[in-house]
Order: sequence, then structure tokens, then C-alpha cells
Amino acid sequence: MKKAILSSICIATGAMLFFSACTKSNPTPVVTIIQKTDSIKVNFSPVAPYTFFSFKNDALVANSDSASTKWDFGLRFTTFILNSHNYGPGNAGAILQNTIYSTATAAPATGYAYDTASSQKAIKDGSWYDYNIATHAFVPKAGQTFFFRTADNFYVKMELLAVDYEAFVGPTPTRLIYRFRYTYQTDGSLSF
Repeated sequence: MKKAILSSICIATGAMLFFSACTKSNPTPVVTIIQKTDSIKVNFSPVAPYTFFSFKNDALVANSDSASTKWDFGLRFTTFILNSHNYGPGNAGAILQNTIYSTATAAPATGYAYDTASSQKAIKDGSWYDYNIATHAFVPKAGQTFFFRTADNFYVKMELLAVDYEAFVGPTPTRLIYRFRYTYQTDGSLSF
């Protein structure tokens, strides 16, 4: 009799576990959105090497990796390049929109531009800043947001906050400091 009761309890427990496992739904995956404020120093000269940046790693990328997909955009003076087509093996693209950064909740699905030639840039020089001839300042235009598709197909929104000269001695500056904030979507979706 004890064996029959023990068997019944085991069968009932097994059935409960089986049916509860069958009725459980898979938990919703946690979506991680990385938000950062950062700065990078870039060469002031329009003929010096580019400074490469990776959104995924929130880091500069060595010039020796310029032929890889480790970087998303490069900067030199006021010129942006993207890791695709003319400048790299990646799939990076960009759109500059008249959109307030904090209200942008999704990246566009289409319409990304590429650097198709050294004279045909996705981000046109002068499109993102106003130049003050009296102060020699490069001022990011207010109310503009960059949307990037990264070299490895993730989405980012970015706002340039300021462009400053690095302290220098002599008549010519050597580097500019770009200050920016960005939101990187780690699951590959368009939502921020």
C-alpha cells in the first residue's frame, strides 16, 4: 500500500512538473540600450590620418584596423567617413535629420547614405555645423540627430554637443575635441 501511495505521489508530481513546464511561456528577452556621452580628439589637418570610433565598444580603433569592421565612423578635421563602400568592408550608413535627439524613438528603416567616393560622402562637410568666422568655432547645428547603421548592422542615434580646439601653442591648432552623446541598440532593432 505504501508503494502504491508513493507511486501515486511520484506520478502526480511528475505530471504537475510536465504540465507546468508546457504552460510556461518563454520569458521576454531583455533589450539593452547603451546610452553614452563621450568625446574624441581628431586631427585638425584635412590630410592627417582619420580617428576611428566603434559604437559597440565605445572606443577608438587603431588606424591599423582601418580595413576591418571594428570601426563605424572616422573623423578628420570636419570630415566624417563611414565603414562601408569607399572606406571599409563594413555596412555602415548614415542619415542626418532635423530631429530632436531626446524625442527620436526609432532609427529610420531605409534611406541610409554611404561614402561612394572620396568626394561623395554620406555626411556632407558643412551639413552638420555652422562656422563662426570671428571666433573660428565649429558649432553643431541645433536640432539635428545623426542616425547610423553600424559596420555590423546595429542602429545608433547620435547628437554632436560641441566641437572645441584642444589647447595649443603657436598659430595653428593640432586637434579638435568632438563631444557627443549616443544611444546604441544592442539587439539590432530600430527602437531606442
